[in-house]
Amino acid sequence: MSSRLLIHAHPRDENRRIINLTPEQAGWDYIGFEVMSLKAGETVSEATDRTEVCLVLVSGRARIEGAEQDFGVLGERMSPFDGLPWSVYLPPATVWRAEAETDVELAVCRSPASGKYPARLIPPEEAGEIARGTGTNERLIRNILPDTAPAETLLVVEVITPGGHWSSYPPHKHDTDDFPNETYLEETYYHRLKRGSGFALQRVYTKDGSLDETMAVSDRDTVMVPKGYHPVGAPHGFDLYYLNMMAGPRRAWKFSMDPDQAHLPY
Repeated sequence: MSSRLLIHAHPRDENRRIINLTPEQAGWDYIGFEVMSLKAGETVSEATDRTEVCLVLVSGRARIEGAEQDFGVLGERMSPFDGLPWSVYLPPATVWRAEAETDVELAVCRSPASGKYPARLIPPEEAGEIARGTGTNERLIRNILPDTAPAETLLVVEVITPGGHWSSYPPHKHDTDDFPNETYLEETYYHRLKRGSGFALQRVYTKDGSLDETMAVSDRDTVMVPKGYHPVGAPHGFDLYYLNMMAGPRRAWKFSMDPDQAHLPY
């Protein structure tokens, strides 16, 4: 039986989307998430409406325009495993457009906003790359839109987990409005496997057992995390990438550990 939290990529729709998750479909209030697959020479355009949007070039090169600005041709990597991301932040009540120079995989991260911040480019050096964890818990973090960067509700990060390693581990959660100890943040994981085949594992669970699902995720699967702890494991030989977005009423990433693993370094 398939998990309700697991969304498989589908053939391109009329807007060239392979993932299209709305808050209504998810049953929550903040996160909307899309992935678009463009062939070289194709274009796509959308309105931001009442949301702030972070466009992330998962792979490929494209000219990005939005909020009456031309950000130029962006993108250096042909795979999310081969370099740092180019991204664009866009406020509500505007329109953006992407024209693919190569085949392009474009993630569209959305959450509600009022229009407090202007559009801007987020270059690779701003995202950076840092190692987190030790041993088989080590992974690489690229902070595209952390809670220290200007935005209203949206947080965006990329993670590279080497084969045989864990990430989002020790298990942590952020489903309670208890600032500064913990913040309520909805979350999605968009998974890519370097080989394009195989699987990774993700568990989403609560201590009271009201939610406990373990999923084998394939290349281009999306996992929803409405609450609970949510560790990820990459089998030996299968490097894993995922794009995280989080959003909630308070834009701060405060979490608590599963008490069973809280003695481990994060």
